[in-house]
Amino acid sequence: MYHGQQVHGRTLEMWVMDEHRIDLNPLLRRIWAPRGQRPVVRIHPRYEWLYIYAFVHPNSGRSFYLLMPTVSIDAFSIALQEFAAFLAPLHQHEILLLVDRAGWHVSPKVRYPDHMALRFLPAYSPELQPAEHLWQFTDRPLANRCFDSLDELENVLVEHCRWLQQQTTLLRSATLFDWWPVVA
Repeated sequence: MYHGQQVHGRTLEMWVMDEHRIDLNPLLRRIWAPRGQRPVVRIHPRYEWLYIYAFVHPNSGRSFYLLMPTVSIDAFSIALQEFAAFLAPLHQHEILLLVDRAGWHVSPKVRYPDHMALRFLPAYSPELQPAEHLWQFTDRPLANRCFDSLDELENVLVEHCRWLQQQTTLLRSATLFDWWPVVA
């Protein structure tokens, strides 16, 4: 099967998906500061986090983001259903979703929509996962910021992910690897 092929009278569309953990500890990044001054970043170590479930279509740069409290078989199954609901009004395609081999992805207990199939990357090969390149963009508004609560962090991420969904050219340039099948 390849991208664009007809399957069950529907066009096959290939997407990628990955999860990314974000916590309340600041993501420290280098920044410019006036000569002779050191930038100050407030830190307050805490161990609370949430996960960004990100789906991207490398050929077009379309994307879908979901914030979840955990990663698990049930959470992944819910994310797949939400992703299918996101796509449903747009078109009727067969979806081939490329994911890594995390335990909650490969479990036979995963529930996914009828028109969706999962394919797995080789073990220990994050460099092959186009979705890994999304984190540089999702992390930008979090750099050098200390959030007081998960709600505050979530609000910033929700707004930023909404903005990212509109940045199809940027996401396409980061995720359309040279080996990814391109439909003419």
